[in-house]
Amino acid sequence: MTERAPLLEAKGITKDYWLEEKGRIHVLDGVDFTLHEGEVVGLVGKSGAGKSTLLHVLGTLDVPTGGRVLYRGEDLFARSEVRLADFRNTTLGFVFQSHYLLPEFSALGNVMTPLLVRRTPKAEARDAALWILERVGLSHRVEHRPSELSGGEQQRVALARALVTRPRILLADEPTGNLDPRTGHRIHELILELHRELGISA
Repeated sequence: MTERAPLLEAKGITKDYWLEEKGRIHVLDGVDFTLHEGEVVGLVGKSGAGKSTLLHVLGTLDVPTGGRVLYRGEDLFARSEVRLADFRNTTLGFVFQSHYLLPEFSALGNVMTPLLVRRTPKAEARDAALWILERVGLSHRVEHRPSELSGGEQQRVALARALVTRPRILLADEPTGNLDPRTGHRIHELILELHRELGISA
């Protein structure tokens, strides 16, 4: 029996940046990474080690200097920009340390946005957004704008937005870095709970 390809795999990833005053800066140097279906993997390292850079490359938000990123064995960066954008919208969910919520939209509007981008009917998008907002404990805050929410509530809205599309993979870049330890622990527990419930790899 042939072993099934990993869900997401990085092979020999390098990433360099050019700074006018310092020249080439090596951030990633031959990094390998494997994520299998149903796994939860944590990247641990000191600040500046390249964790965020690697997550951006894995999420196809940044192009590596060298190496390949494979999804189910297919080289993602061999795809066109249009197909990569579709991959990000349909397969990945992103949660960042900064929530990047749209300030003029309510919590509900923010969570509906990824579905509306993929042309999901508005009523269907609303129902899905209401469900996931209830799941993250914010059913009483759906009409509130980000400025009316606490930091923990804003991050839960960001998590709901990332999961409303039912992605195969959740990429979370220090999602609790701006939160107090107690709230951060609750967000981590919520991510693990939704991972088990929705079958998302992270």
